[in-house]
Amino acid sequence: MSELVRPYPWLANRWQDITRLADAGRLPHALLFAGPSGIGKQSLAEALIARTLCAAPGEFACGECHSCRMLAAGYHPDLMRVAPEEGKRQIRIGPIRDINAFVSQTAQQGGYRVIVIAPAEAMNVAASNALLKSLEEPGGRTLFVLLSDIPSHLLPTIRSRCQQWSLTQADEVQSLGWLNDQLGGDEDARFWWRASGGLPLRALALAEPEARALRQQLHETFDALVRGAEPVAEAARLDRQSIDTILWYGITWLEDLIRLGLSGLSDELRNPDLLPLYRQAVKNARVRDWFRLLDYAREQRRLLTEGNNPNPQLVLEAWLVRWAALLRS
Repeated sequence: MSELVRPYPWLANRWQDITRLADAGRLPHALLFAGPSGIGKQSLAEALIARTLCAAPGEFACGECHSCRMLAAGYHPDLMRVAPEEGKRQIRIGPIRDINAFVSQTAQQGGYRVIVIAPAEAMNVAASNALLKSLEEPGGRTLFVLLSDIPSHLLPTIRSRCQQWSLTQADEVQSLGWLNDQLGGDEDARFWWRASGGLPLRALALAEPEARALRQQLHETFDALVRGAEPVAEAARLDRQSIDTILWYGITWLEDLIRLGLSGLSDELRNPDLLPLYRQAVKNARVRDWFRLLDYAREQRRLLTEGNNPNPQLVLEAWLVRWAALLRS
């Protein structure tokens, strides 16, 4: 028997809503699961895919039928997955044309045809427009499942043809219970849950040894900038690290810093262990200056994610120069 495909525990209520729709015959032909990376939307999608293709589903896919065994083995003739090609950031029109051909065929197992597009916002304009016809006229027993971290980056015409399920918050009790099991301790679970902003899978990733080491290195970098270290030299020490991850950390720290600057309260900080650094920063610069730096970091991260900046190291240097100027002003 194959292992049953289930969503994460904090998504149990959403799963029950979806299965009720499916059992009532009211499941839309296109679903958009939208939410930040780390919320676990992929697990919800995989459970739905398995249950939809299963020959004898209960609350979940049975795990025993021929369809479930094919899915567990990594291939199902009635399932098509579309993602950016390796090393690419965009989904181009070619794979979407393949979808259009796929939905015109009869399901080989006599059930549903399922198409998964992730991340959906990676479709370029030509690909998005090519998908519209299939979304409008998918034929019977066809299910589109789109996953998106940033649904606002999808064309409005795509969003309007999907039923959107926003997965923005994870239940704290269920998430902490799961993290406790993964990390082996309540204190660790609570610390990383808070640092992640309430995203359980991101919390688990942040707790990995390499991620902890990078976080500590960045903390030391900013302490060094306060003491007058040269930003470009500090950037060089980070040149083997992921610029996307570095900017993510910086953005969360800036959000904390702005909270502290506006309220003067430390209770809501995601990273309370960084309070001394925050206090130094709040003392040395105005909140509106930190807002400007936050906007800069978010924009640079967006450009890097979309592949629109050819030199990540220059981005890191420029960003640290801005940090240093504010920390010392």
